[in-house]
Amino acid sequence: MITVKDLRFEKFMDEGQIKKGVAEVAAKINADYAGKTPVLIAILNGAFVFAADLVRELTVAHEIHFAKFSSYEGTETTGKVKQLIGVNCDLRGRDVIIVEDIIDTGTTMYDLLPKIREMGVSSLEICTLLLKPEKLKVPLNIKYCAMEIPNAFILGYGLDYDNLGRNYRDIYQVIED
Repeated sequence: MITVKDLRFEKFMDEGQIKKGVAEVAAKINADYAGKTPVLIAILNGAFVFAADLVRELTVAHEIHFAKFSSYEGTETTGKVKQLIGVNCDLRGRDVIIVEDIIDTGTTMYDLLPKIREMGVSSLEICTLLLKPEKLKVPLNIKYCAMEIPNAFILGYGLDYDNLGRNYRDIYQVIED
């Protein structure tokens, strides 16, 4: 058990399970993009750990860029997506994979996809470490998903609670009192 700020968390998923999921997703991307050079756009801040491990597992040539959007305050989504750092590379005619740490309501991704498509991409896919299917509020075609999880607040492996807890190698879920 760990405590971050005012919340207690218990281990939900260990580092070995996470690495296995990352390797499985990377294998699918390697197969699908053989002979191509996709552009990965990792969504900051949370996806930086997943993106780092993912690119180390990729054998296909690829580029990686970063963008930052936010819809969270504390443990809750605000339902409003704010662009903090935009995509700053030419994506015309490119195969693009958005890399996200977690998709719960899907509002950030749903808002982002049309903006990326407007850049003239050849193809656009979503890759997420974690998906909360029961919390999803919008239709998304998620081609690459390492793991589906229940609707609990989690942290670790890049995921945070008020910008704390990203450094844990395992993933923890909040203990409801």
